[in-house]
Amino acid sequence: MARHPWDLAGRVVVISGGNAGIGLGFARGIAKAGGDLVIWGRRQDRNEAAAEELRKFGVRVLAQEVDVSDEAKVIKSFAAAVEAMGRVDGAIANAGLMMNQGCFTNMTGEAWHSLLSVNQHGAFYLAREAARHMRARAEAGDPGGSILFCASLSAVTGSIGMQHYNASKGAMASLARGIAVDMGKFGIRANTVCPGYTESETVKDQGADSPLGAQVRERCPIPRFGTPEDFEGIGVYFMSDVSRYHTGDLVKVDGGWMANAGKLNTSAERRA
Repeated sequence: MARHPWDLAGRVVVISGGNAGIGLGFARGIAKAGGDLVIWGRRQDRNEAAAEELRKFGVRVLAQEVDVSDEAKVIKSFAAAVEAMGRVDGAIANAGLMMNQGCFTNMTGEAWHSLLSVNQHGAFYLAREAARHMRARAEAGDPGGSILFCASLSAVTGSIGMQHYNASKGAMASLARGIAVDMGKFGIRANTVCPGYTESETVKDQGADSPLGAQVRERCPIPRFGTPEDFEGIGVYFMSDVSRYHTGDLVKVDGGWMANAGKLNTSAERRA
């Protein structure tokens, strides 16, 4: 019987920063579709809590304590994941930091390098190890694989005091395009998803009376913050055969924020 294009049974996906927020949202969607998971995070207690939740969907889950800024640790952990799970079919580079320096002229070299070590370099380490494994499989007659970068609208917009964050997220999109061009012949795809304002440990919906809450409700066509659950579907899409011809792209999941170009939606416009 032919595999259903959304079916992830027998496939293994590694997710960095997969123990909370959008990363856990990706993981839940993949688990619901039958995919096995490798969860990476710096806190093993949270990794295990996420793994316990995901195993309720009847899939295998390996939790590994990994700081993606440590290249040697990424290499060792990825190899251990392949040995434990048998293979890796997908990788989602989701681990990241967000720090506001107030103004670009206040930004120190230490702050710049500290953030990029996780957001940009850590994403590169995971993607490279995944591509190496997927290429080896392809050369052995088993082509295919999907690499997904979780960036931000900051990849395509500017932010006060967050130029290091902008740079790291923009780099993800560029890296995905480069991988797509280089690795397509091995059946390896690479794409980027850019979330809009989404609830996480660093972004909280403080309600309509808060400045950010009011802004999102007034300017976003879908007048609310995103949630981790809103990313379950896009994760399954990019890890499944449904997206087998989709590569080198940047997809925004932002409630229409960019389509509206940040314009104010007045009550009159909403009634129209």
